[in-house]
Amino acid sequence: MNDQNENGLQAMRGCPVAHHGTDLTRLYGPEAATDPVGIYERLRKEHGSVAPVLLEGDVPAWLVLGYRDNRRVLDNPRQFSRDARIWRDWAEGRVDETSPLIPMIGWRPDCVSQDGEPHRRLRSAVTDGLQAAAVRGIRRHATHFANKQINAFAGTGRADLVADYAEYLPMLVLSRILGLPEAEGRDLVESCAQVLKGGEDALAHNDRIMAILGELAERKRAEPGGDFTTALLGHAAGLDEEEVVSHLRLVLIAAHTTTSNLLARVLQLVLTDTSRLSGLISGQLNISAVVEEVMWNSPPLAVLPGRFAAGDLELGGHQIQEGDLLILGLAAGNVDPEIRPDTGVSVHGNQAHLAFSSGPHECPGQSIGQSIIEIAVDVLLHRLPGLTLAVPPEELTSTASTWESRLDSLPVEFPV
Repeated sequence: MNDQNENGLQAMRGCPVAHHGTDLTRLYGPEAATDPVGIYERLRKEHGSVAPVLLEGDVPAWLVLGYRDNRRVLDNPRQFSRDARIWRDWAEGRVDETSPLIPMIGWRPDCVSQDGEPHRRLRSAVTDGLQAAAVRGIRRHATHFANKQINAFAGTGRADLVADYAEYLPMLVLSRILGLPEAEGRDLVESCAQVLKGGEDALAHNDRIMAILGELAERKRAEPGGDFTTALLGHAAGLDEEEVVSHLRLVLIAAHTTTSNLLARVLQLVLTDTSRLSGLISGQLNISAVVEEVMWNSPPLAVLPGRFAAGDLELGGHQIQEGDLLILGLAAGNVDPEIRPDTGVSVHGNQAHLAFSSGPHECPGQSIGQSIIEIAVDVLLHRLPGLTLAVPPEELTSTASTWESRLDSLPVEFPV
C-alpha cells in the first residue's frame, strides 16, 4: 500500500489494519495460491477464531475461522448484513469500482445482496424457478451431457476428468435449465472461472457474462419457454429487468463453479481410494456419502463473501466495528478443532457442514448440484469400467484463489 492509503486505513475506526498494523496476511498471491489451508491454520494459531486479513488490492477484512463464529455470522443478518452498501471501505472511497473484488463482494440487485423482506421477495422467485427446473428433469439433462462429454474421449483410453468432464458438465446442465444455447454455455465456463479467480480480467469477464445473460432475458421475454429465465420473468414477485439478469448471473456463477469444483474433488477422492471406488461400483457405497465427506473436508467454496457489521460488536475476541467486511472461512470452520478435534473420525450422516452456507442465505440450489454430481459419477464409472488414476495421488496439485481451491487436473486411463 502507498503512504496515502496506509494513513487512511490506519485512521479507520475498527479496521483490521488499524488494530493490527499493515503487516497482515494476504489471502491472494503466490502463498495463498499454493497453501491456503496452511494460511488458515497459522491465522487460527495467531488470532483465534477470527483473523484480520487483506484481500486483493490490500483491502482489509476479517476472516472468520471458527465453526461457531461462522454460524453466528451466517444465522444473524441483523448483526451481519449482506448489504454491501454499508461497507465502510466502499462508502468512503477506498475500494475502486474497478477492483476485482466488486464482482464477488459489491452490491447487486439480487437476493444475495439484501436482507429481510427484499431478500424474501427475490429469493422466492429463485427458489420457485429452481424447483420447477428440477421437476422438469435435472437428472435427465445430467445423464445426457455426461454421456456426451464421455463420448468425446471414450475411444482414447485417457482423459483429464477436470478439463474434459468436471469443468463443463455442470455448465451444460445449467445452460439447459436457463435456456441458453449449449455453445454459449461452453463459452461461459472460462468467464465464470475468471470471476472467482480475481485479478485484472475479473471485471471484463463479469461484464461478458452480464451481456450474454441480458441477451438471453430479451430473447425469453419475446419467446417464453419452459426454463428458469422465463420463470423469473413471469414470477409474481415482479422482478425488473436488472433483477432478472442479476439472478441469472448469480445462479450461473454460483451453481457452476461450486458444482464443477465439488465434482472434481469427489472424483479425486474416489480415484485415490480403491475401497471407495469398489464400493461405488458394487453398490455397497452410496455416492451421497462420498459427497458429504468432501463437503466437510474440501468444500467447493473455501471462503464465502461477505458480510458487513451492522453495528459495533465483539466476535471471536475481536472488536468488530460498524461497516467492517467479514468473509466466512467455510473450509476452516469445517475443520475447527473445537468441533472436530480428530478430522480422521468419520462424518458419515453428519450434514452440519458449512459448505452450503447457513441461515436465510443458505444455498437454494444444493439439491440440483448434488443430483448433477451423483449422475456424473454414476455414468462415468459405468461407462468406463477399469477407470484408474494415471499418476500417483501425490502428484495431483491444486491452485487456490481467495475464494476457492481447484484441482488442476485429474488424469485417468481406462481400457478401450
